[in-house]
Amino acid sequence: MYDVIIIGSGVAGMTAALYALRSNKKVLVLERENYGGQIAKSPKVENYPTLKTVSGAELSDKIFDQIIDLGVTFELEDVESIVKNGKTFEVKTNYNTYEALSVVIANGVTARKLKLENEEKFLGNGVYYCAICDGPFFAGKDVTLVGDGNSAMQYALMLAGYCSKVTMVTMFDRFFGEKALEDAIRDNSKIELIQNAVASGLIGDEKLEKVEFTTNEGNKFVINTNALFVAIGQVPDNAKFANVVDIDKAGYIVANETCHTKTDGLFVAGDCRVKSVRQVATAIGDGAVAGTEAVNYINTLK
Repeated sequence: MYDVIIIGSGVAGMTAALYALRSNKKVLVLERENYGGQIAKSPKVENYPTLKTVSGAELSDKIFDQIIDLGVTFELEDVESIVKNGKTFEVKTNYNTYEALSVVIANGVTARKLKLENEEKFLGNGVYYCAICDGPFFAGKDVTLVGDGNSAMQYALMLAGYCSKVTMVTMFDRFFGEKALEDAIRDNSKIELIQNAVASGLIGDEKLEKVEFTTNEGNKFVINTNALFVAIGQVPDNAKFANVVDIDKAGYIVANETCHTKTDGLFVAGDCRVKSVRQVATAIGDGAVAGTEAVNYINTLK
């Protein structure tokens, strides 16, 4: 029996673990992939207070080291369901079933896909969702990137550091991110910007060779490329928790500012919940609140 089970080990989940551990609670963190979440894939974080610049991986490593030193139990398992039985929760994974007095859902979001024919076929063979992970394989080559937010702009600038050319295609005639990043892209001679177009086809035999785009006017054009990096946002994965939480139309968990869900003892933190700002600072804030509230809830149980 654990005091708190935390689902997800991004900065929100790890911060929740930190606060619960510092209150002398027995904590289990369940993660289906690897700790760090979305921020671990960011090449440079420049909006974290006290640190002018730090890589997302380094930031994640530091938080993970903190909770390991405090005695957290960490397991790489995929959570399949949550059920509340009286005063305890049963959390079932693909390998085990665990019990706890309180649960914090902090499972983040996943990359949004283009939903095009051949997308799965070319996954890892020309189509990628993480430029940090796979970009270096294309050093000295021409690549293409779709997206118009902060992550897409960061990816474009990073790829331009070692690729011969980056063709960046956006759906609209504007960016949806920081002005400093936009200025850097427009000033970078290795980045060719094409706006008002969307990817409409993936072409190739064993691997991706070309990407078809369709303009807002309906005209089509094709770009020969060695790789297509997709950075068009994220989607939550909360449907499996619908029995214990309320979920909005977009799939995000509904909670109040103290991270309480509709189920007593069940809290939510980070990008997976309904909120207006999804940044590392807000994720950490959520984690601190959810971890503290979980401890307070446990302390009231008789």
